[in-house]
Amino acid sequence: MYNGIINIYKEAGFTSHDVVAKLRGILKQKKIGHTGTLDPEAVGVLPVCLGKGTKVCDLLTDKDKVYETVMRLGVVTDTQDMTGRILKESPVSVSGEALEAVLEQFRGDYSQIPPMYSALKVQGKKLYELAREGQVVERKPRRVQIFDLELLEFEADGIHVHMRVHCSKGTYIRTLCHDIGGKLGCGAAMEKLTRIQVGVFKIEDALTLAEVEKYVQNRQIDSVIRSIDSMFAMWPAGRVDAAADRLLYNGNMFYRKDLILEEKREPVSGEKFRVYDSQGRFCAVYVYDGRRRMFKNEKMFV
Repeated sequence: MYNGIINIYKEAGFTSHDVVAKLRGILKQKKIGHTGTLDPEAVGVLPVCLGKGTKVCDLLTDKDKVYETVMRLGVVTDTQDMTGRILKESPVSVSGEALEAVLEQFRGDYSQIPPMYSALKVQGKKLYELAREGQVVERKPRRVQIFDLELLEFEADGIHVHMRVHCSKGTYIRTLCHDIGGKLGCGAAMEKLTRIQVGVFKIEDALTLAEVEKYVQNRQIDSVIRSIDSMFAMWPAGRVDAAADRLLYNGNMFYRKDLILEEKREPVSGEKFRVYDSQGRFCAVYVYDGRRRMFKNEKMFV
């Protein structure tokens, strides 16, 4: 069984679940999970967790994301993108200066109402299922962060706007386009979406499903699977001595003296560590309790 994370380039026409289903066939294993949905017509980075790597799915879902999008001015749709039913069309007369002034209003913290066509659940039912039944339910605004909103191009037609968005988890780019259009007074919908980065995973390193299949055929697939412990490279590492291996495998607490740190220093209370067994195999993330001089398990990967 393969364990780790693979950076997939999701192509248009596939859902995130489609990608997982196809990878199960290519890799011949069931334990696979994705790290957050992309709309079927969107393309780009989709980290997929394999085997024991599925335990980091929630960690990757929480990561910041970077998108490039094309927004079309002068149109409002029920899905907030151009795949939906057009509700309203308006003439567009927006200058570059006016556009930039509105974009500035969305940089930083931003209160966003999730779209009806989304996978969020209300009373156990997904919003898009309710939307397809013609229902519209109240959705509470959610605080999201737009770390950077860059205007890449405002096409000569005065309608198409190219932007790069660096945002927090849970941000809907469709809704961002819709809200920008509302502020401009002409309406807007998302026309294209490409996810170019999720945490450390970048689009230039992403593989299509066909490319993954070739790596499998050439028996080189291990070379493109990122190890689980690399996701925690920001934290220091330590190795237990052989006498503490059993404690580690069972997820038990162990004493400071049982862990040999890579860095020749004393740990700080509350500090997290990548913990390896006496043979150098990554097993878990532990947190140090300085008062008790013990390490406590936070997440196991064995």
